[in-house]
Amino acid sequence: MGTALICDEEMTKYKLLWIDPACKIEVPERLTVSYEALVRNALADRCVSVPVREATDAEILLVHSEEYLEAVKKTPYMTLEDLKEFTRQYGDVYFHPNIYHCAKLAAGSALQLVDHVVTGRVRNGMALVRPPGHHSQHSAANGFCVFNNVAIAARYAKQKYGVKRVLIVDWDIHHGQGVQYCFEDDPNVLYFSWHRYEHGRFWPQLRESDYDSVGKERGAGFNINVPWNQVGMENSDYLSVFCHLLLPVAYEFCPDLVLVCAGFDSAIGDPEGEMCATPEIFAHLTHLLMNLAAGKLCVVLEGGYNLTSLAQSVCQTVHTLLGDPLPQLADLSCPCRSSLESLQCSRSAHRQYWSCLKHAAALPPAEISTKCIKVAEDEAKTELGEEEKSSEEKIWPEPPERFSPPVRCASVLPDDATCPDGCKLLSTNQDVDKLRDDCIKNSDDHDLSGIISLVEKMVQNEIRSGLVLVSDVTVAMTCVVQHITSDVINRVLIVCVGNGMIPGHITEDGRTLVFQISSDHLDEQKSKYYIPVCLKKGCSDTSGFMHAVFGLLLPLGYEYNPDLVLLVRMPDSKVCDAVWQQLTGLLQSFAKGHTLVLMQLPSSSGTLQPL
Repeated sequence: MGTALICDEEMTKYKLLWIDPACKIEVPERLTVSYEALVRNALADRCVSVPVREATDAEILLVHSEEYLEAVKKTPYMTLEDLKEFTRQYGDVYFHPNIYHCAKLAAGSALQLVDHVVTGRVRNGMALVRPPGHHSQHSAANGFCVFNNVAIAARYAKQKYGVKRVLIVDWDIHHGQGVQYCFEDDPNVLYFSWHRYEHGRFWPQLRESDYDSVGKERGAGFNINVPWNQVGMENSDYLSVFCHLLLPVAYEFCPDLVLVCAGFDSAIGDPEGEMCATPEIFAHLTHLLMNLAAGKLCVVLEGGYNLTSLAQSVCQTVHTLLGDPLPQLADLSCPCRSSLESLQCSRSAHRQYWSCLKHAAALPPAEISTKCIKVAEDEAKTELGEEEKSSEEKIWPEPPERFSPPVRCASVLPDDATCPDGCKLLSTNQDVDKLRDDCIKNSDDHDLSGIISLVEKMVQNEIRSGLVLVSDVTVAMTCVVQHITSDVINRVLIVCVGNGMIPGHITEDGRTLVFQISSDHLDEQKSKYYIPVCLKKGCSDTSGFMHAVFGLLLPLGYEYNPDLVLLVRMPDSKVCDAVWQQLTGLLQSFAKGHTLVLMQLPSSSGTLQPL
């Protein structure tokens, strides 16, 4: 169905007309460099171009008061002094004669994106807009924002299309208090925000930006804040919050539409965020959200003030929306103590509202909290007259090129099996070369030659992923592990779903990590590279299964950083098709999408799905 891209030069035609240190970073070039990077990387041409339109008064009034709208309507006719005076009543924002027009285009662009995604004209999309929106409130401009683009889009989707549940993910470095205020009593909109907070010392310095602001009345539990209480957060900190908080809650919430307040001031090099997460992390965050709401994902630009990391992050996001293989995240460190504390606090605050968090730990003792330590450090710095803000310029490498193999998915199937749509059938009637000889002569399984042919093409980047039906998955799994060349594939992640014995020698050298979800209880750990997860109800326990995936499999996979993923569905695994499809999608996070699925025949259940 394609990926929509919405951008218009008209939204660059306003700027700050007077000196204001707080607002000088919000410049037209933010939009220009982002779009030029998409063109330069041949991404814009691959997208479905959707024209912009102005939001109507009725649409803006879904979120904002009529009094505020009428006041903003007068700004095109104001003198410079009038604009300055008008601006002073709001916080950290500026007005320009053309900003009302641009703000209507920004909100209208978000609505255009919702129209195209919800109606199925495109699968997903991104809107590059100015001014941003998530700080704007019912009757007030704030933080460079005039109209709350994403909040309007959420209300519009509910009103026009009857969308029942909307997830809003705000990864901007500032708290989107405008979105929170709009939906804090609405149980049909789940709002998640992480943001630089520093125990209330960072803008917008609101008490309600902390972890214990969970929503009000019927909306209690549907507002999730993760406050960053120190700068320098890295890729691992962002991933840990997704794996251990956002994704479990989001899957339990089960949204019909996902909207992203995509602020890239949370990327490395940004003067506002002062974080260290690289642009590639946004490829992974986007991918993890694409498995929700049947892929209905709308990404709307918010902040981002380092023009280099902004453009790179936008490209990484669009690459992923287009379905390109994800870049590998190498050398992930352990999440820092401060981020783990914020995560623990947020999980604890929400454990009464979500079953997936009911076993979350209680709040950490106050006397050992990082807040206590941070306050003491800040007081010491103040006494010594030290400057808190670091002026050190961050340097990071250019994101690697993201190459898509010519064939997205190939399969090796028996003659009487139907090849799934979107999957290329790989012929098994090929000559068996020396790499396959040993494996084949030690087994009566005729389809092993096809498996090794498929793996070889994946190694050579001719095929991205594969699906094979075999008569014995254990033999096939052993065959693949034995015949992978170490100079190309250093690490293999094997994910086994269902009961069955895993040959012990597979994990001996550390080049293979096995993660098995089953109903079998093992008294003895075979190896540190064999991770068994026992579900009492077996793999049909959807809640337990997904909890294991989010809480263990994804974090382990990111740390292990495999070059190939082998997904094995054991006979009678009893995992339902919907969960199986989610698992195959999530595993595309690793190994640049090189995932080989092995399923055993005859299969009593399960639908063949392209990867």
